[in-house]
Amino acid sequence: MREQDPDVRRRNFEEVACGYSPEEAMEEAGRCLHCKNRPCVSGCPVAVNIPEFIAEISNGNFGKAYQIIRQTNSLPAVCGRVCPQETQCESLCVRGKKGEPVAIGRLERFAADYAMNSGSPDEAATLDDTQQIRKNGIKVGIIGAGPAGLTCAGDLALMGYDVTIFEALHEPGGVLVYGIPEFRLPKAIVRREIEYLSKLGVKIQCNFIVGKTMTVDELFEAGYSALFIGSGAGLPKFMGIPGENLNGVYSANEFLTRINLMNAYNEEYDTPIKTFGRVAVVGGGNVAMDAARCAKRIGAKEVYIIYRRGMDEMPARREEIHHAQEEGIIFRLLANPVKILGTEDGWVRGIQCVEMELGEPDSSGRRRPVPKKDSEFTIELDGVIMALGTSPNPLIKSTTEGLRTNRHGCIEVDEETMMTSRPGVFAGGDAVTGAATVILAMGAGKKAARAINDYILATGK
Repeated sequence: MREQDPDVRRRNFEEVACGYSPEEAMEEAGRCLHCKNRPCVSGCPVAVNIPEFIAEISNGNFGKAYQIIRQTNSLPAVCGRVCPQETQCESLCVRGKKGEPVAIGRLERFAADYAMNSGSPDEAATLDDTQQIRKNGIKVGIIGAGPAGLTCAGDLALMGYDVTIFEALHEPGGVLVYGIPEFRLPKAIVRREIEYLSKLGVKIQCNFIVGKTMTVDELFEAGYSALFIGSGAGLPKFMGIPGENLNGVYSANEFLTRINLMNAYNEEYDTPIKTFGRVAVVGGGNVAMDAARCAKRIGAKEVYIIYRRGMDEMPARREEIHHAQEEGIIFRLLANPVKILGTEDGWVRGIQCVEMELGEPDSSGRRRPVPKKDSEFTIELDGVIMALGTSPNPLIKSTTEGLRTNRHGCIEVDEETMMTSRPGVFAGGDAVTGAATVILAMGAGKKAARAINDYILATGK
């Protein structure tokens, strides 16, 4: 797929990937072998009918391809951009055994973008859906307007439920709007996907913090027959090393929220954010890549990724690592921070690290990093961004009696029914698993929607 030149894109927030032309999409779709056992579908958490939509693209029926995707995927334009297809559907593509797999994600993106830009396929799909909906008058509440909540809400709306989403922030989308940068996922795309849910009758109340505005119990008292908690995992983790309280130390969560949701990169918005000269991002996941690439775009001269394992062990997508390297991000691998150094007036001036080497595998299956003796070194900096993962905010747990969580603060659910320890309360996505992928959260939202319908039918509520 065509992309912006690295020397150009590292100075702007426009989307890196340019997308397929119709001719390119049809050519790529023509590579599909249409296997009878459809291994690619088994790798998709929301079971998109992949060979069917690709066949329609191959034949030039782009609107029909979009409608096929929409049957199981509420956010196709989003998934086509940020899903890790290389470890899911594309990893099982038969074409990939002797070469490049079919670019399923890029074709999904093309179909969704075509529908959005032409208008008619989206309107037709919405019209068909709304004509078939028979409202039952039963109220279901969704806590959180992220991927899990949006998916659950859309599926329940199609079943006829009166669905309201309660979102804590001033804009729906969850991690799609506060976590993922514009150059990977334009916010206009997210808003357009959410508009589709509004056409299905889903209501969204923003600035509504469950646990403060109303509690779970108060929502039940207000007439909701079931609730789904899809509040995500937005509580940042830190290392607990000296110097983390210095000025110039951000969590990636705060840094990306200021840029993505609060438009700090846009001079029209008065969002305070530090412009670094030299900054280090600690971590090796997609969030670390996003933070590093954003720091470069807002003016940092040098940006380091500090990661305690090697390149092969990095959890970030290969594409994101490749893009970061192209944009001049410096990788300091097999290194681990032990102290953040500060000036007399409390600002970051550097980071002290120790070199690591890989030992025996740990519980994750990756080789455990072990510090090398007498290998300390220092990098001069004026900023540090901690991208070490997140955990669920404890607010809902602390205000909901009988809601069980594990030692990581994640909500415990029955894996078959997605119900929590509270009857009528279901949960899914990062609030249950901890920080994971958009598509896995969507899969949990779909599963929960079916379970909520079964529960209401069984209990007569």
